[in-house]
Amino acid sequence: MAEPGPQAAAPGRPTEGQALAQSLAEGAARRDRSRNVHALRRLGPFLVAHSGRALASLVFLLLSTGATLGMSGAIRLVVDHLTDKGLDPATVDQRFLVIGAVAATLAVSTALRFYFVTSLGERVVADLRKATYGHILTLDPAFFLQTRTGEVLSRLTTDIAIVENLLATSVSVALRNLLTLIGALILLVFVSPQLTGLVLLTFPFVIAPLFLFGRQVRKLTTRAQDRFADAVGSAGESLDALETVQAFGRERAAADRFGAAVEQAFSAQLRRISTRAAMTAAVIVLVFGGIVGVFWLGVHAGLRGEISWGALFQFAFLSVMAAGSVGALGETWGDVQKASGAMERVGELLDAQPGVAPPANPVALPQPPRGEVAFEGVTFAYPGRPELPALKGFSLHVRPGERVALVGPSGAGKSTVFRLLLRFYDPQAGRVVVDGVTLTDADPKEVRARMALVAQESPLFSGSAADNVRFGREGANDLDVQSAVRAAQAEGFLNALPEGLATQVGDRARSLSGGQRQRLAIARALIREAPILLLDEATSALDAENEHLVQRALDEAMRGHTTLVIAHRLATVLKADRIVVMDDGRVVEEGTHNELVAKNGLYARLAALQFEAA
Repeated sequence: MAEPGPQAAAPGRPTEGQALAQSLAEGAARRDRSRNVHALRRLGPFLVAHSGRALASLVFLLLSTGATLGMSGAIRLVVDHLTDKGLDPATVDQRFLVIGAVAATLAVSTALRFYFVTSLGERVVADLRKATYGHILTLDPAFFLQTRTGEVLSRLTTDIAIVENLLATSVSVALRNLLTLIGALILLVFVSPQLTGLVLLTFPFVIAPLFLFGRQVRKLTTRAQDRFADAVGSAGESLDALETVQAFGRERAAADRFGAAVEQAFSAQLRRISTRAAMTAAVIVLVFGGIVGVFWLGVHAGLRGEISWGALFQFAFLSVMAAGSVGALGETWGDVQKASGAMERVGELLDAQPGVAPPANPVALPQPPRGEVAFEGVTFAYPGRPELPALKGFSLHVRPGERVALVGPSGAGKSTVFRLLLRFYDPQAGRVVVDGVTLTDADPKEVRARMALVAQESPLFSGSAADNVRFGREGANDLDVQSAVRAAQAEGFLNALPEGLATQVGDRARSLSGGQRQRLAIARALIREAPILLLDEATSALDAENEHLVQRALDEAMRGHTTLVIAHRLATVLKADRIVVMDDGRVVEEGTHNELVAKNGLYARLAALQFEAA
């Protein structure tokens, strides 16, 4: 049985769990202190990777903005000459053709701008999603002791979807309106410097609400996203244990728990929406109030003959365009703030570092592999539980090809031995050695490549039975799969399936029985062709018939491999070359079954309890 998870680092040094908790707390503090959108800078490398598409986006963005602004000049050209005496209709037609040409340019450039900007955004988000998930897969179990899987999935889906909305939609609108605003202001200066000066006087009153409300919107957005992540985490826990929830009749309680989390998320969203609505209203009132006032002065200037009606018409057109751009920027600023909060949360995932990582210059394991394992004075406590070490000065040497069984009461440290051997954790004292190389000096991937694990409840995946077997070794051919299946005593039930090995086994292979899943897991371990085989309670959850079949498969699997077996059922370890008895994180006895029974120690007591009960 698996020991509980968490425990200690060396004195004066934070444990992996404490360091992770500290990192997350610092991240939250940074998020609360931040007053800007610096988190979005993380998107820079992803944008640079697609510089060609970004350049095309910029070109068509400038072209569409230029065409929009050019429309005001074309309209002024028509209006300024409408009152000319003897105006030739053909001339009017030509000027309207200019308007048509500008409109056509605007249509084509806008379509291309939309295509390139949107596709660039989608491409960047796809890369971000892949990079984030790829990084998550490198994190060690200590990270997931502190962070629920549901919350991680929320960041990977919901938060990145918010960034996607920014890049695929809002950023296009924001850039277009920003360029339109700048271009409109430049043209307004040429049309009427005096009136433009009055327009610029209104800008401080417009920008103030953006900063005043924007910071609050970002904080409320982050809070809402945290509440939603809580809801997703709650749902994930209940769905993962749905059979248990239903067996205990706790559907209503689980639904109420999720509902309460959703309501908290909704309340946080409602506060964000209210604040953003107030910001939008304030910006629009101030922008259009200022523009109407300035235009009122412009009309009086036109009546006095100080400005032509065509120029005034262009000024009005550009002013409304600038005002609309500021209003749109006010709205998209809320999207920027929301995406910034989301990107900070995604950034916390990207910043998380595994406590177990390859050294700068890893030592290569010798070839060919021997399958020799040694624990030398190992002391280890799980992160977060330094006061309860799982192993205390544990030492063990396993020779190449030897079958060693680890037995002992629950909590003795047996599964911890496997976790250290797979280098999911590193010990605080002592060392773990495989084929003469200390694991902390080696690349974890190379270490794990020498091992195959069959756990008490080995997780399988959706897909076909063959896909699950091939999971053990990428690129294995059909003959390899069939050979592994045959050795795992799984050929009979797989041939009886509708499509044999090609049969889809469903989510987590729930369409198969426990014994069938276990034999498929053994086939997966066999196809790996690893020199070290780790069997963690591989038969404890099976009935007698399935246990017999699985035990035959395990006997086949152990041939030619160094094997470590964890078992509570002592009948399954009688064939072991050596039985190591563990208690309270230490080796207390070693020997064969008969030798240990003769010692009349802990093993003898365990054996008496089991065999007498049988």
